[in-house]
Amino acid sequence: MREIGLLSRRQRVLSWVGLVLLSAQAPVAARFLPDDSWLFNLVVAALVAVLIIADDRGRRAARPD
Repeated sequence: MREIGLLSRRQRVLSWVGLVLLSAQAPVAARFLPDDSWLFNLVVAALVAVLIIADDRGRRAARPD
């Protein structure tokens, strides 16, 4: 059976895990790093969140109601 959406089930789970890890790591890095390189974690987390949202919209659009 073909997967609906952009991501497979495994990719979706890994995306959620990555989002949580990046979101948790950013404040820790902000506390201990002297520069603003921790902002990169927030940018990547935002991109992963957009991907998850796009996948969710694709799944909802393809689902017959």
